[in-house]
Amino acid sequence: MEFITDFYLFLASVVLISLSGVMMPGPLFAVTIEKAAKRKNAGLLISAGHGIVEFPLMFLIYYGLTQFVIPAIVQITVGLIGGLLMMYMGVQTFRNRKKTSEKHESPKQDSLIAGIWTTAANAGFILWWLTIGTTLIMNAKIFGLLGFSVFAVTHWLCDFLWYTVVAVVIFKSRRFWTERVHQAIFIFCFAVLVGFGAWFFSSALWLAINTLV
Repeated sequence: MEFITDFYLFLASVVLISLSGVMMPGPLFAVTIEKAAKRKNAGLLISAGHGIVEFPLMFLIYYGLTQFVIPAIVQITVGLIGGLLMMYMGVQTFRNRKKTSEKHESPKQDSLIAGIWTTAANAGFILWWLTIGTTLIMNAKIFGLLGFSVFAVTHWLCDFLWYTVVAVVIFKSRRFWTERVHQAIFIFCFAVLVGFGAWFFSSALWLAINTLV
């Protein structure tokens, strides 16, 4: 029973962290806005393209973590860097809360291809998975392959739901995408990123104290 409870709590944290990441304005978000102006299902196709790149990367990281013994120092380093990165992202999000989303001109291509290309070419996406994402996968590994698979699908569904909803709203009417909505999203991202970042960092620090001291 405790195992199941822990798993549900873990999934809840995955949803919050994933949403805080996907809601932050970036290349993929900008492409979604651009494509959604002309196509209602642009978000669906873009998130599918995103998943084509993301799923293999998630399973590659999981495979590496399960096939090789990960030294404690590596786990600690990833946790510390991931925690610091999340807190930094949260602070930057709060500082930029009054700025509009960045402009992004993508080539004239299908939304699916745009999702693949924008994801693969985004250095921030790779950095996120090498730090924050790897920390989440290390936690998911506790629940085995099935638990990790549920984690992977849950994470991607957050991307899928967000980009799909954003695209439909923008296609229907841009007037719903107001400054107040932007402010609320940024504050949500700030709270989640800083809170979980502090948790990741303190957990890694506690592991370091108990392992290396």
